[in-house]
Amino acid sequence: MSHLSDVMGRIRAEGRPALVGYLPAGFPDKQTAIDAMVAMVEGGVDVVEIGLPYSDPVMDGPTIQKAADAALRAGTRVADVFDTVEAVAATGAPTLVMTYWNPIERVGVDAFSARLAAVGGAGLITPDLIPDEAGEWLAASAEHGLDRVFLVAPSSTDARIAMTAQASSGFLYATSVMGVTGARTATSTAAPALVERVRAVSDIPVGVGLGVSNGDQAAEVGRFADAVIVGSALVACLLQAGTDTAAGVAAVRRLAEDLRAGVERARAAAPASQEGAPA
Repeated sequence: MSHLSDVMGRIRAEGRPALVGYLPAGFPDKQTAIDAMVAMVEGGVDVVEIGLPYSDPVMDGPTIQKAADAALRAGTRVADVFDTVEAVAATGAPTLVMTYWNPIERVGVDAFSARLAAVGGAGLITPDLIPDEAGEWLAASAEHGLDRVFLVAPSSTDARIAMTAQASSGFLYATSVMGVTGARTATSTAAPALVERVRAVSDIPVGVGLGVSNGDQAAEVGRFADAVIVGSALVACLLQAGTDTAAGVAAVRRLAEDLRAGVERARAAAPASQEGAPA
């Protein structure tokens, strides 16, 4: 069992959803990004998702795009992402890299996988890679002990959900809306149905992302999902702080604490007969 699977299983047994927090490497600078990710963990995030800044982020909304653009302009490269993974993984939190596939192709699938494993990374979230076209990654991840987090959407057929769940490990990422990332004032009404469709074909933990921005929304999503994934709202903490990086890191920590309180409320609201039971 991988470190990620172990942590997800332990949290599920506790009867609460896991909290997954995303920030891009290199924004607003390499060290501040690391400090903010560590602050997320200290604030209660269970699993860290590190974004590899990319020039054509088709899944990401304006908040993450703005941060990724700034990271690239500042000179962030793949080597910096590996350094960031190593620093954050040292906290003990499973640390995933969220990346589009082109940078991995450029480095080489096996070489990228070997380096990620060497620095303590748990695996990859690959939004633009489908299992049908992931042969090299399936082999490399098995060779280097990395988890594969693929995505499903409300438009996915039942057959595709089953196939994607079978190819995934650690958890399956369920995108709650048909659109790009971004904090929203209300969570998706399609998300609960999508989670149930996954659970009809697999017992893999299901994480729900796209839209969660505060503890109340985390509690709402956490009542039906195994993991609550938050990105844009955390990135916004750093964007809004501007050059006051210490304030940005502090804001990330406060939001993580609020989100963690939300997932704890989700546990408190769960029926006693469901606590600790497989989803």
